Amino acid sequence: QVQLVESGGGLVQPGGSLRLSCTASGFTFSTKTMSWYRQPPGKGRGMVALITSTGATTNYADSVKGRFTISRDNAKNTVYLQMNSLKPEDTATYYCYAVGFHLWGQGTQVTVSS
Repeated sequence: QVQLVESGGGLVQPGGSLRLSCTASGFTFSTKTMSWYRQPPGKGRGMVALITSTGATTNYADSVKGRFTISRDNAKNTVYLQMNSLKPEDTATYYCYAVGFHLWGQGTQVTVSS
């Protein structure tokens, strides 16, 4: 089955940390640029981070730069999003996306609240 499966979401207090994982199956993960998107409640979906196939290059939205880190382990077919110093405005459904392959994960909910 060709799919991306996210995990690691949950409820966290402001200032806390969370690490999301996205595991791929059914395609050649190591050749794909991967990205994380998020969709806050009532708003559109936007990119928050991107990583190229070898992990040599990363890009971040300005709103998360310095707080979030995207990484990947091609041996495990997994991309990660380490989220630190979380803010209430980071509350959203987070999606993993395979760039150039048009494949989305099912999403995982992140709620930042005290």
